[in-house]
Amino acid sequence: MENNKNHILIVDDDDRIRNLLKDYLSENNYIVSTAENSDQAKERMKLIKFDILILDVMMPGQNGYELTKEIKKNIKVPIILLTAKGEVENRIKGLELGADDYIGKPFEPKELLLRIKNIIDKNNKIDLKSKHFVGNAEIDLNKMTINLQNKLKKINNSEKKVLIDMLANPGTTFSREEIGKISGISQERSIDVMITRLRQKLEINPKNPKYLQTIRGSGYVLWIE
Repeated sequence: MENNKNHILIVDDDDRIRNLLKDYLSENNYIVSTAENSDQAKERMKLIKFDILILDVMMPGQNGYELTKEIKKNIKVPIILLTAKGEVENRIKGLELGADDYIGKPFEPKELLLRIKNIIDKNNKIDLKSKHFVGNAEIDLNKMTINLQNKLKKINNSEKKVLIDMLANPGTTFSREEIGKISGISQERSIDVMITRLRQKLEINPKNPKYLQTIRGSGYVLWIE
């Protein structure tokens, strides 16, 4: 997969911590924006859809707890709280307000990196029991079927594996090599044939695909409306 970096917003009134975390997470292949306070954070969120928020609890003005409560009412986005307070009741308070994780200062940046990865990996998991939609196509991964315009088509195990990863990462370009590793298919020609079969099951007009598209020179991408 390429160029599908997750975008993180760090909200902390401490310049040193903001810059340290921004540099460290950027070095680890994340896109990072920062804000000094809750007002700045909300302005950033009007313009950008972030994949995860890292909020300091003790900020002047609206604190991290209050901001978490406000955000979670309106937006479904993972939040990690940073705080100098290590008491259990403060951790519980943050989680009760909807925070996804909590880390006490001081902390090792690597620990925060692992917590971020765990949350993103968890959110990217596809529920095999739920039905998924790509345009008009209804995908049932459990039954291994695709229903398009009342025509039910079966998918094989290789196609299912590729769909699971693509559904979890919409808009991400998968190279033929990556698709080969996912599906267990080694020959490029066989990979192209499999993608063609999937298009016939997903697309109303497979010859002019709207969702499962070829990125010339790079691979394939699945778009979801």
